[in-house]
Formats: sequence, structure tokens, C-alpha cells
Amino acid sequence: MSKAERTGSRTPAPPVADSHEVIRVHGARENNLKDVDIEIPKRRLTVFTGVSGSGKSSLVFNTIAAESQRLINETYSAFVQGFMPTQARPEVDVLEGLTTAIIVDQQRLGADPRSTVGTATDANAMLRILFSRLGKPHIGSPNAFSFNVASIKASGAITVERGAGTKTERQTYTRTGGMCVRCEGRGTVSDIDLTQLYDDTKSIAEGAFTIPGWKSDSWWTVRTYAESGFLDPDKPIRKYTKKEMQDFLHREPTKVKVEGVNLTFEGLIPKIQKSFLSKDKEAMQPHIRAFVERAVTFTTCPECEGTRLSEGARSSKIKKISIADACAMQISDLADWVRELDEPSVAPLLGALLGTLESFVEIGLGYLSLDRPSGTLSGGEAQRVKMIRHLGSSLTDVTYVFDEPTIGLHPHDIQRMNDLLLRLRDKGNTVLVVEHKPEAIAIADHVVDLGPGAGSAGGTVCFEGTVEGLRAGGTLTGRHLDDRAVLKEKVRTPSGALEIRGASAHNLRDVDVDIPLGVLCAVTGVAGSGKSSLIHGSIPAGEDVVSIDQTAIRGSRRSNPATYTGLLEPIRKAFAKANGVKPALFSANSEGACPTCKGAGVIYTDLAMMAGIATVCEECEGKRFEASVLDHHLGGRDISEVLAMPVDEAEKFFAEGEARVPAAHRILTRLSDVGLGYLSLGQPLTTLSGGERQRLKLATHMGEKGGVYVLDEPTTGLHLADVQQLLGLLDRLVESGKSVIVIEHHQAVMAHADWIIDLGPGAGHDGGRIVFEGTPADLVADRSTLTGEHLAAYVGG
Repeated sequence: MSKAERTGSRTPAPPVADSHEVIRVHGARENNLKDVDIEIPKRRLTVFTGVSGSGKSSLVFNTIAAESQRLINETYSAFVQGFMPTQARPEVDVLEGLTTAIIVDQQRLGADPRSTVGTATDANAMLRILFSRLGKPHIGSPNAFSFNVASIKASGAITVERGAGTKTERQTYTRTGGMCVRCEGRGTVSDIDLTQLYDDTKSIAEGAFTIPGWKSDSWWTVRTYAESGFLDPDKPIRKYTKKEMQDFLHREPTKVKVEGVNLTFEGLIPKIQKSFLSKDKEAMQPHIRAFVERAVTFTTCPECEGTRLSEGARSSKIKKISIADACAMQISDLADWVRELDEPSVAPLLGALLGTLESFVEIGLGYLSLDRPSGTLSGGEAQRVKMIRHLGSSLTDVTYVFDEPTIGLHPHDIQRMNDLLLRLRDKGNTVLVVEHKPEAIAIADHVVDLGPGAGSAGGTVCFEGTVEGLRAGGTLTGRHLDDRAVLKEKVRTPSGALEIRGASAHNLRDVDVDIPLGVLCAVTGVAGSGKSSLIHGSIPAGEDVVSIDQTAIRGSRRSNPATYTGLLEPIRKAFAKANGVKPALFSANSEGACPTCKGAGVIYTDLAMMAGIATVCEECEGKRFEASVLDHHLGGRDISEVLAMPVDEAEKFFAEGEARVPAAHRILTRLSDVGLGYLSLGQPLTTLSGGERQRLKLATHMGEKGGVYVLDEPTTGLHLADVQQLLGLLDRLVESGKSVIVIEHHQAVMAHADWIIDLGPGAGHDGGRIVFEGTPADLVADRSTLTGEHLAAYVGG
């Protein structure tokens, strides 16, 4: 055989480009990760499992996705990078094979009062174009249908250069917007109770203002009013003349000089509207929110009837439907309406709009309307709204990163979500999913299980391989993967009932129901069936009701479990008493802070458009306190050593002996009860996982006095093994004489309940009715509802 023939018979080597089939991570050390080495297959669906706090998010979000986004940002010019958030390189030795990462997390959508489901997606923009083309009467461009665009009319002289000379011409400029003039596109108008702003029997000098944060020595508030020259600071407010009252409450912004400083004086009402009412109420600090709720009443705008739109925008219609009517429709109904429109001139637009609306329905959000404020969406709903723009995307070879996409989904809806994840994979994308639900883990091509424990006991890869391998692997996740709850043989007897009559919030249809007290009651139903509307709308959080919802914990790097739960207060007092000094010395945010790092423990170096660097403070070695504070001890430990303790160790430390502090011990016991025994007291809140934050919130609220506890999906972010601990906690609450009402999708919680109230049968206008009331055993035997069918399958009934 000739040399040429031998060469030709060889199998050609595969192209080098085909060798990059994995994302390779070597030496990952973000947060609690312990030099993790792992290879993740591309164009496959990989699920990351493990107990809450085991390092899943640290690996997937803080390492892989963060580095991908950082590298993309570095492709922009230095000028553009100067306007972008800077990101430090993750703590990892090698990261190879990365592709563009698109993160779809549970961060709430912007809670701006002007943001709606329609504006957060492209649906509103397409609807506005549609009405500007087909609406009768024609009122203008798409801006004429936008509630965020005000109508403007201006006229004046302009100078035009023509040839050798100039000529002055009069020009008029108009822009037609769709904003309602009365409510400025918010849909609600506010009325301010002046008695909550000031005490009119006092003068400004006597401290008349009762507004939080308005101190007598503040330049920007009280001193501006006292020394503006428009008002007499020593005259009681009730004795002001008509002109003084007009200036005090309504004066337009006017420049004034106070002790040589240029300041702006404006009426109290516009000042309050700008400083308090322009912000989202839910994002305010509790004492500010309480003030706003006392001082301000919000009512539907009488002019636009809550639609946010001007009369002109509401007058233009397509087939007797205005844009306000279209946005108020349930999205599944709006999709049917768009499908019936047959207009060749806008056929591409109709196709794109219909595609977006059908994505809403497909993803299980057909029950929403486009005018729903985006700040009212749950974390799970917000995540699915973000998914919509990716479903029809033409991009391939992208890494999609999901954070528990099944949160807030009824078992009936999880299969639909699984299909969407598989569809993204089948388009040639890499899909990385952090997940706890067995139904979602089951569809994985590849599983990575982190653990074995949480916090410092986690951070290692316990298993990687197939789902079948995980089942046989003997890890904590593998052992609990096929867990099934058992129905209670005996349920508790209610001690009374909370009567709800004629509930009609959102989609509820005059619901009458008696919620049993003194037992564990689960409220179930598909997403959008009306569970939250029934419970949160009919049982307001008051003196006897402790409501724990899904709103995120807000906190900076300086916040930690000790400050958030109020634990630091009794600890500081105990240290102060034992050493005969002030409590303020034992706060890293106050007098005891290290002067070099200001109590942060690290020093931040700003490198302009490059990522800032955080280095451990050399002065305090990251302990956050100045050296003299650490000379004071309680039970043989200084304050930095106490804040470095895990909860379980601190619980024993404060239980007895010289360091016995009952108030601190009570809080630590609650933290241990919710499964956070491994957390360090001083760990920054910014490093906690979603599940850890949810449980930290639960532990804090457990200390509040109340006979009725309302919990909204407390299993969010919990591993299968942690759910059993949560059920034990709920049992202890009931046995201590409390009534516990749980809005929940997890079958283990349903099976453990004493009573179930099931709403449905569907979502939106197909729901809003009670379809079952009774014990879990009756629901399984009945199987007349979707919840009944899935619960029966879960318990093997």
C-alpha cells in the first residue's frame, strides 16, 4: 500500500473548535466554596442541588455568571466602562469555556410607581404603535398612548440664518402625550393629612414639625423654613396669615440664602410629595412607611379612573376597545382579541405582539393584565416575566442561568416550566438551574450536588453525574429525592374560626369562608387563583396578626444576622455592663468602629473604570473594631470573637455562666429553630442565600406577639431535608396556642396540614372560588381538584 493510500484511510481529526465542550472551573473559592473543581457540559441542562447555604449560588451566579458578564463588560471602551457597574474577578484560579451568560433571577422588577407588566416587557410599546396606526379617531404618534409622556405645547421666536442675513421666525412646538394630567400617569391621587405633618399650636422654633428625620438643626428642612424670611419662626402655625399659609404649604421653589448658604425654599406639600410620595412605599424603612400610611391617603384618580391615561388616549379605539381596556384585560383574553385583528398593513406588528402575549400564557402568567404594577409581582412571577423575552430569542450557544424557576408554581404548572427549560436547551444553549424541587431535578442531563452541609460545613462537590446516579449516591439530596409525606392519621380540632365574608379583591368572586383557628391551615391553588388576595386582602396585619410575606430583606454589607434580628442590642448592653463602659463602643457602626476602615473590616480602593478592590483592613485585621474595644471581655470572649461564632455555639455561650443573657438566648434559639445554626452572627446579609434570608425573616417575626401567623410560601429556597425541620417549627407554633395559616404549593406542607382551603379551579378570571375545604385525607380521597390529584400522586394515595 502506498504512503498516500495509508494517509487517506485515516479518520480525520475533529476540528479543534469542537474540543471546547465543557465549562471548566478550577479552584473556585467564592464565599464558602472550598477550591471547587468541576466540568459542566455545554448545551445540556445542568441542575445544581444541595441544602440552602451549601454554595450553589456562589458557584453558579457569583463565579460562572459573574465572570462571563465581567468579560463581556471588558470588551467595551474605557469611556463606556466608566458608566457601567464595576465587577471584581471572582475568587477562582481557572475559568475556561465560558459563553455569554443571561441571568434570570428572582430579583423583583423595579417597584417604580410608573412600572407595569406592560412596560417591563415589550407588550405596551407594541400596543401603543398598534393604536397609533389603527385607532379611530387618530390622535397622534405612539407617544400619545404612553402614560409616561406628558403633552407639551411651547411657542417662541427662533433666529434662522439665510444667506448673508438672519431672520426671526415664530415657531410653535407641540407634543401629544398620553399622561393623565391629574395623577401624572400614576393612576392614583394622594391626599395629605396636614395634622400628621405639624402641630399647629406650636411655632417652627418650638418644634412644630412631626415628620420623621426633620430635625431642628437640619439645613435642608426645618432651618430653610425657619430662616427663609417668608415665615415668622416664632409664631404658632395656626396664627399664620393667608399669605403666610400659602407660602408655607404651596409656594413654588424659590432660591433663598440661609447664613450665606444657597438653599431652595418650597411649600411643604410639594416637598413631601417629592421626598416621600415619589418613592415606592414598600421600599421605605418601617418608620417612614408608617408615617406615609398615617399622613397620606391614596385614592383612584377620578379623572382617568385609574387607567393613568389622558382622555384623548382613552377615546381612540379599535373595534370598540381602547388601549386602557386592552391593558386591563387578562392577558389570555387580550391574546384572543389580537388574534382576531386582521389588518395586512400591520401584520408583522400583530405577529410580534401575539407572540409576546402567547409567551405569557405559555409560561403560566396568562392571568395577569398589562396594567398590573410590576412592584406587586411575587419573586416567582417576576422571574417568569423576565423569561418571556428569552423564549422567542434567536440566540444560541448562550448560557442561561435560572434561580429556582419553579418558585411560586403549583405542581400542575411545574411540567410547563420544565418544557420551557428543555426548549431553551434544545436550541443549542447551556442551561444552568439552581433547584430544590424533585420534579425539576428529574429532567436534568447532569446534576451537581453541593454540600454536605451549609455555610462552613458546605462548599464542596458531593456528587456530579446523572439523576439516577444521584439517587444511588447516598448524598443528603439523593436520600431525600424520593421522600414522600404521609397523611396525618389524626388532625387537630379548631378552637374557633376567622370569618371572611364577601371577599372580592382582584379576581375573588364574593368568597365566603371560615378559616379555622388553633390549627395548621394550608391555602392552596394554582398560581393566580386568588390565594394571596384572599389571605393578605382579608386578614390585614394588625395587633394580633403576624404576616410574613415574600418581600426581600434589604441590607448593606454592614448588616448581619445580629443587627437584623435585634440580637446585637442585648449583647452590647451585656458587654457594657460587665466592663463598665458605654454600649455604643460595641457597635462597628458607632463609637467602637475601627478608625481606618470605619468599621467595615475591609478597605475599598476605587480604580475608576476598573473593578474596585476590597482588601482586609490591616489596622483591625478585619475585626471591624478598634483595638481598645477588644480589651473588654464577656465570658472570656471579646465582641469580635462573639460575632464570629456560629448561632449554635453562641446559643450555648449565652445560656449560662458569666455570659448568660436571656434576651440574646431567646433570639438565638429562634434562629436555631429555623435551621440557621451554622450562620455566623456577623456574616454580612449580602452573602446570604435566598432561603437563608427567608428563614432569617421568619425567625425575627416569630418573636412578635400575635395569635395568628400568616406565612407566604415559607418553603421558598428550602432543601428537601430542611422542609421537615420547617414542619416541626410550624407544629411547635400551633402547639404553643398560635393559629398558623400557610399559603403553599409544597405537597409535604399540604399533607402535614390539619385543614386545606383550595382555590381555583384555574387562574385569573378562571379562579377566585373556593373549590375545596376539608382535611388533606378528604382532598386526596376526593381528587376533584388539580391540587387533590397532585397531592394524591405525591402521597401515593
